[in-house]
Amino acid sequence: MGYLILNAAQAQDDLLEVVVNSDSATTNLVTGTFKATRLANGHSVETNGEGELLFLISHRFGTLNSGAYEFFGLDQAIIRLGLEYGLTDRLTVGIGRSSLEKTFDGFLKYKLLQQQEGAGRVMPLTLTIFTSTAVRSLRWPEGEHNFDFEHRLTYTYQALLARKFSDRLSLQLSPTLVHRNLVLTRTEENNVYALGVGGRIKLTSRTSINAEYYYLLSDQTREDFRNALSLGFDIETGGHVFQLILTNAQGMVEKFFVPQNTGYWSNGDIYFGFNISRVFDLKEEKQW
Repeated sequence: MGYLILNAAQAQDDLLEVVVNSDSATTNLVTGTFKATRLANGHSVETNGEGELLFLISHRFGTLNSGAYEFFGLDQAIIRLGLEYGLTDRLTVGIGRSSLEKTFDGFLKYKLLQQQEGAGRVMPLTLTIFTSTAVRSLRWPEGEHNFDFEHRLTYTYQALLARKFSDRLSLQLSPTLVHRNLVLTRTEENNVYALGVGGRIKLTSRTSINAEYYYLLSDQTREDFRNALSLGFDIETGGHVFQLILTNAQGMVEKFFVPQNTGYWSNGDIYFGFNISRVFDLKEEKQW
């Protein structure tokens, strides 16, 4: 009797293992939607792996129409240095410092859903939730001392939705809300809504072309400022990703390139720049 029970239990375990293996064999997680955590200025759906530390150097020069005396913008530069760490494969925390308005920023990024394909459970897209806080540390102009610390703060909230349609084509939508605690005039809006769209076309296993566009939805802001359009070329070299960028937005934090961008592509207000990211694996290897 005990022998029969033991055999029945073993058969049940074997059947369960077959079902699990069959389901995993027919369902695949889609990875590598984009090469980097940035499309250009804005974030992509990508998060760091657990224990991975990413060091990001972002650089934007002056406008191309500044002329030969300014070496077509290369004599002027804005820089941002950032660190991003993967607490888990889905949750990334990051900090950064930009020379524009001496801005510090911190963010959280969580991959809520990941695209899956196969005969098992199917998920058509990847969804990453992003939130950040930016702090202006630039001193207020002389005579303006009535501002509190809270007036230095700007908040950004995004839902990043992307789909990898093939090995070569990925697209992303980025509904965005930027809340500014302080605006310059009474007519400006504290809450600015925008819709970001972007994508990647893969050229080779290590190169791709990117595009990114943020369309302002808030009426008053749309009248006074310009939509941010960026074009990029990505090159992957092992642990590095180089992104060469042309954009009409010099700021590399959402508070700059979404609600207060002034550049016109048609006037030559085009900033050349780059992002360089390097990943360090800090996760301890298991000892067996």
